[in-house]
Amino acid sequence: MKHFVQSELLQSLPKQFFASLVDKVGNVIAQGHDVINLGQGNPDQPTPSHIVEALQKAVANPRYHKYSPFRGYSFFKEAVAAFYEREYGVKLDPEKEVAILFGGKAGLVEIPQCLLNPGDVVLVPDPGYPDYWSGVALARAEMAMMPLRAQNKFLPDYGELSKDVVEKAKLMFLNYPNNPTGAVATKEFFEETALFAAKHDICVVHDFAYGAIGFDGKKPISFLQAKGAKDVGIEIYTFSKTYNMAGWRVGFAVGNESVIEAINLLQDHLYVSLFGAIQEAAATALLSSQDCVKELVSLYESRRNTLVKALQQIGWDVTAPAGSFFAWLPVPNGWTSERFADFLLEKAHVVVAPGIGFGEHGEGYVRVGLLTSEERLEEAAQRVAKLGLFHAVKK
Repeated sequence: MKHFVQSELLQSLPKQFFASLVDKVGNVIAQGHDVINLGQGNPDQPTPSHIVEALQKAVANPRYHKYSPFRGYSFFKEAVAAFYEREYGVKLDPEKEVAILFGGKAGLVEIPQCLLNPGDVVLVPDPGYPDYWSGVALARAEMAMMPLRAQNKFLPDYGELSKDVVEKAKLMFLNYPNNPTGAVATKEFFEETALFAAKHDICVVHDFAYGAIGFDGKKPISFLQAKGAKDVGIEIYTFSKTYNMAGWRVGFAVGNESVIEAINLLQDHLYVSLFGAIQEAAATALLSSQDCVKELVSLYESRRNTLVKALQQIGWDVTAPAGSFFAWLPVPNGWTSERFADFLLEKAHVVVAPGIGFGEHGEGYVRVGLLTSEERLEEAAQRVAKLGLFHAVKK
């Protein structure tokens, strides 16, 4: 059979670091071991029943058996606008400031192709979500990394960026609550960001995937709540985390009218919008009671508290995340993140994600997901304790 060579564009895409992790985990499971997988970012709870029922009912509607409007149904975009005004006090024009997405990832990967030309510079958080890199590569643009350090609460320091990089930058990715660090942003930081972006003509793309998940009674804030934010950027929201709808592939972008138009234009050439029944169920999620979201956040907070307490008791000096469903844990002295992750998988059958997979400044950490029961989280801590890497705290 003839082998057709992939395009230079496909060959230029970044290697998927976590594909090798999946292979390693699969091999250990195949050997018959009981593996506790804390390395994933896949929600473990089902979609709330009222949203499922809304989809089931909508599927029977012949209206949705035809092509959807290219840019989505107005009722869904109006629901997004109502949601943002209710939750964040942000007013949106449903037709001009809302774009429907096939999941948040699609928007994050599309946006560089919408706004950049080959060679343009994108400011990217390090550590950060690796799919930012994919979108930059598809646009044939270039990345300039913004280090996220513990001493700065995992917020970028714009004063650290070189003048040359800032002058060339046209796009910036941010993500709070943050994957992988679990850090949250303040309104003051977002206002500083809006001023910085306006001064240097940079479009800000705030990945708000974990927007619903804040702990200790503190609700994460939207970038669009900051003064001037809508003038300089957009926010991308997904239903995957807030409503456990990861497999449904639905999200939206909101904010700057010109950027929303660019996204819509690109998608006009790629899709004929999202299945209408999913749009109706998503609107139901936004407009109905949010008790299911409160319960989910409470579940994650309880898991976070259990995990942090268990790890601290075995002598692992860890800090509780302020948001997201991840914890960002320092590796022991003398270990790289990948070697430590491999050791935990091999010896304890516990999966964690090496920090280096999220960028150079992720080295020295591993990411742990709060996506299994408290019993399994405690068991994972006990398995790690038996490796003798940490000294247990005396009671």
